[in-house]
Amino acid sequence: MITVEFLDALLDRSWLLWIAAALVLGILEITAIDLVFAMLAGGALAGAAADALGLGFVGQVLVAAAVAGLLIGTIRPVLLRRLRMPPVGTTNAAALVGRTALVLAEVTVRGGQVKLVGETWSARSAGPSFAVGDDVVVTAIDGATAVVGPLPVAPLEEKP
Repeated sequence: MITVEFLDALLDRSWLLWIAAALVLGILEITAIDLVFAMLAGGALAGAAADALGLGFVGQVLVAAAVAGLLIGTIRPVLLRRLRMPPVGTTNAAALVGRTALVLAEVTVRGGQVKLVGETWSARSAGPSFAVGDDVVVTAIDGATAVVGPLPVAPLEEKP
């Protein structure tokens, strides 16, 4: 049975409870990745700091709740926007899609070679064959092979 002395001893070391709560909330945040538990963990750390400043348990709970609410209301939305932002630019193979290339060796559905961004790439056609010297557009990257197609035709301008 829990005695009054045990509860008093526990409240005398309440900073340990706050730190333990922060650790548990941090572990829960790793599984949720919603930043709510991280903000609550910040509140728990504020509760530990309140204990270090000598506030009673009720004061610690109020400080923890106020800081957690403040973090959830201000910091969390900013961090969520930052986490959900798309990458600034495409890189690697994805950055090559849509670029033009020069045919170095005839490109068919079975294979060929193109010069793409200054490098020689193995290539295959997405449809028609292309002769040496033709300009093509990269439609996809399949492993180390550029899949190419014809350049889009610019629409003819109407003369008034």
